[in-house]
Amino acid sequence: MSAEEMRRALMRLAHEVVERNAGARELALVGIRARGVPLAQRLSRIIAEIEGVEVPVGALDITLYRDDLAIRPDHPIVRRTEIPFSVDGLSIVLVDDVLYTGRTVRAALDALMDLGRPRRIQLAVLVDRGHRELPIRADFVGKNVPTARDEEILVHLQETDGMDEVVIVRREA
Repeated sequence: MSAEEMRRALMRLAHEVVERNAGARELALVGIRARGVPLAQRLSRIIAEIEGVEVPVGALDITLYRDDLAIRPDHPIVRRTEIPFSVDGLSIVLVDDVLYTGRTVRAALDALMDLGRPRRIQLAVLVDRGHRELPIRADFVGKNVPTARDEEILVHLQETDGMDEVVIVRREA
């Protein structure tokens, strides 16, 4: 995806979120660290333009909720969860860059539920690459990109990488 294709996908996602939730009241966006956070912030700005309502944005760190902590060779960096609002009774849209096996989303659901009881949780992703291992699906998808297992989707964002693009690369064996 080019920068323009990403912009259009995010615009469409924002419109779909607003439509599915009958507006933006009682709505909050929670980005999964790292790249889900700037995507959630962008969606919030677009929704504010559409609806004239500021949608709160939070940042969720799922590191300690991962199911592979014990088998990872590296020591993951734990970052802060920053959700400056109560999730109780809100419709929460979890935002991430790529949906793959579903394990990150499972961890995010566990982390979010530890913070309260949202009325509803929905999932928005920029890219769905398939290969699910858990029964998880996105409610809002920017682009479906079928991939092989030896391929990886890299999302580069202006906020974190200095440019907007989505590329597919082959993993080295």
